[in-house]
Amino acid sequence: MSSGWLARVWSLRVTLGYALLVGAVSWAMVQMTPGVQAAVIRHASTNLHNLGHGRIGTLLGSAFVADAGPVYLWLPGLMCLLAAVELAWGSLRAVISIVAGHVGASLIVAAGLVAALRWGWVAPAVVHASDVGISYVAMAALGALTAAVPRRWRAAWTGWWVAAAIMVVASGPDFTDVGHVVALTLGMAVSARFGHSRPWTVPRVVVSVLGAAFGFMVLTEGAAMPFTAAWGVLGAVAGLGLLRPRARSVSG
Repeated sequence: MSSGWLARVWSLRVTLGYALLVGAVSWAMVQMTPGVQAAVIRHASTNLHNLGHGRIGTLLGSAFVADAGPVYLWLPGLMCLLAAVELAWGSLRAVISIVAGHVGASLIVAAGLVAALRWGWVAPAVVHASDVGISYVAMAALGALTAAVPRRWRAAWTGWWVAAAIMVVASGPDFTDVGHVVALTLGMAVSARFGHSRPWTVPRVVVSVLGAAFGFMVLTEGAAMPFTAAWGVLGAVAGLGLLRPRARSVSG
């Protein structure tokens, strides 16, 4: 009995380890004065100032410093999303997809901001903007679920998220919104190389549904959720529509 529980816990070691670290950092920050909190966020941010000074450790450290409000509001949803990825792909591939999405999105956004600064599209203050949190991790994990979705539903899943991402970007995004879409895309791309996922189970279905709902809230933060969801439905229908002609041609 105990060995079975230990095996289940071990199978989610990345999810539990990350949640414990993020929760501990969040608890510690609550004990700090506002000035110290601001200093921690400033030093952990993957902004142009820190990256320009060679502080590449922020590319990973920023994922453990959250400024998204009380931890009990978002940590359960994040854990469901990470657990869904870890149950689908295993711990190593979960780490690969999440790190690739988080670090890759941070670097791509930084490169985009450098170009935007040179062209005068953004204010110079963006160099010191705070950029920490779990959102890139969540988006990378959400993208990594794509290749694990059963083939018959994968086109609808992909269509939903592509349409939702387009709506978020089109609704007047800031660099964080762009980073979310980039992390989502990288998670999709990396997981496409993983091959077959593990068999589906009831717990995996539950955490996948809850995790996807949390991911949608992260992606559409600041956007109109019902409107974005409507476009997501259209994208899902379009994805299924594109799949049908292929199925007919194969059967024919």
